[in-house]
Amino acid sequence: MQFSNESHNLRIELDTKNFEFSSQELAKIEDALAPLRGPVRDFPVSDLYITVTRHAASNDYHVRASLVLPGRTLFTGDRDENPLSAWSRCVRKLVNKVTGYKDNLAAKPERTKTQEGTAQEVIPAAAPDAEKIRRSVEAGDYAAFREAAFVYEEALRKRAGRWIERYPEFEAQLGAGFTLSDLVEEVFLNAFERFDQRPGNLRLGEWLEGLIEPSVKALLENPDAELENIEAVRTLGESATEEE
Repeated sequence: MQFSNESHNLRIELDTKNFEFSSQELAKIEDALAPLRGPVRDFPVSDLYITVTRHAASNDYHVRASLVLPGRTLFTGDRDENPLSAWSRCVRKLVNKVTGYKDNLAAKPERTKTQEGTAQEVIPAAAPDAEKIRRSVEAGDYAAFREAAFVYEEALRKRAGRWIERYPEFEAQLGAGFTLSDLVEEVFLNAFERFDQRPGNLRLGEWLEGLIEPSVKALLENPDAELENIEAVRTLGESATEEE
């Protein structure tokens, strides 16, 4: 029996040997995956291969699982007279392994993460005008910088939307204290102010992605001051548009 499911961010392929799961048991197997879906959500690729073998001689089931992530494949297994019990323990083991892998990745430079495919770079909607971006920073003209960097906005918004899931405190204030647009503007402000600190070997989209986390923290730590700055630059941008 073979079964696959690609309806979630976690792609699943299940193969059974010497028996078949009922539709109700398959549903329980998918339900048991709930603790794993969150930890793998930020990976661009997460493929889970499961093999369950029934051993008639010992009257038990051997569950083996391999989780393919960018840069690493995690393995685990378990045996039990009840295949669902063995599977639940496999899921718990995989959650611990994924957590450990993510902790290890967190200590790596952003450049290494991108090379391994574990960072999702902010890709511009069109070719950016690098010279215009540079000149606007040198001139201290945020409105011009914002206009030149606009091609990154939609991708940055989507990436930021995924990032805030890691910060329940921030997510809980969306629509009340903050908006996603506030976070995007904060990232652009930080990029403008720190542009001369950008490593020369990083593409701008890659660097913008790396500014999301410090921007979230800045808004949480100093919401009044940061929101005041955001409103000020928005007003400045609106004034510049009216003058044109």
